[in-house]
Amino acid sequence: MFGSSSGGRYLVLGAALALFTAGPVRAEDISEAQILKALSPQPAAAPRTRSLSIGAPAPAAAPMIAPSADTAFVDTLRNKPSRALSLGEREKLGSVAASKPQIDLPMEFDYNSDVLRGDALKNADNLGRALTSAQMRGQTFMIAGHTDAKGGEAANQRLSERRAEAVKSHLVQNYGIPAANLITVGYGKTHLKVNSDPFARENRRVQAVNMLQVQTAGR
Repeated sequence: MFGSSSGGRYLVLGAALALFTAGPVRAEDISEAQILKALSPQPAAAPRTRSLSIGAPAPAAAPMIAPSADTAFVDTLRNKPSRALSLGEREKLGSVAASKPQIDLPMEFDYNSDVLRGDALKNADNLGRALTSAQMRGQTFMIAGHTDAKGGEAANQRLSERRAEAVKSHLVQNYGIPAANLITVGYGKTHLKVNSDPFARENRRVQAVNMLQVQTAGR
């Protein structure tokens, strides 16, 4: 493509050397503080109230709200491995999680691997420290695996599930987080973060979502 001239050969050689010396692209290191901020619920705005005149009746207490159907649904997924979730359960879980505090953690696994190492391990450790902090302890979190578009749909689905389970295992074994508080799911290449570049590294990630549910002894 570059022809047979010496200038073309030097151009190719220079590009190859630049690629070699640059080394692999590193995943972004997401700090514990960034994770805490992203997963913390935003405080609701204080409602505007009118001043009460002397002798005016006090406002009625807010009624007790029963657990929602979404809460009950999430509870059915506790201790259920990601590979056991049906397509309908995966999509419903994603819909419930859409409005919850969340963060994408870049996870640069080796090809077809679910072994945490390097920056993927560092981000998993930062996540573990965040989830065991005082304000997060006892909450329920969704751990979702995502791949880029390279490869077949079924293979990517299984790989995303394995990677989500790998992060969960790391959090349970190294940070003592109850397994029932971590709901894993894999989405393969169906929920790309960068649709304009299906092979972008940003698509290879693990997503953590605070489902705003507390694990109780009765569950």
